[in-house]
Amino acid sequence: MENQAYIFLIFILNGFLIGIIFDAFRILRKSFKTKDFVTIIEDIIFWIISGFIIFYSVFKFNNGEVRGYIFLGILFGAIIYLLAFSKIFINVSVSVINIIKRIFNYAIIKPIKFLIKMFKKIIFKPISFVIINFRKIMSKAKDLPKKLRKNIKIKKDLI
Repeated sequence: MENQAYIFLIFILNGFLIGIIFDAFRILRKSFKTKDFVTIIEDIIFWIISGFIIFYSVFKFNNGEVRGYIFLGILFGAIIYLLAFSKIFINVSVSVINIIKRIFNYAIIKPIKFLIKMFKKIIFKPISFVIINFRKIMSKAKDLPKKLRKNIKIKKDLI
């Protein structure tokens, strides 16, 4: 009986852990916009991770014997976590991630955008200027033989 209570407690902790993993995926969805396809993949990953946790625990702590109280322990642990801790964990985590995103944006993204903008001004504007003027010169050069031919005809007529 004592062994079963210990195993029941372990599977309550498994349910708690599965609840945390579930919330980790919920936090990712709240913090970053994801497409439906990515959400489906995340769900599959969640179920694979949950399955491995349960599978490992059943073999490690209960010698591979599947009992009804194991599933009750998982359910009980997940419910305790979701009712007592989930909302706090999600709110704090999303806030921390949003702060990190803002810091990342101001410390890395904005300076990189600024450098790219300056790079464009320093490098691409002169190159663009040269290319545009080269095109103008080339279009005038194409017209040049026609003008020369006209000048030659005029000179021949004069002779």
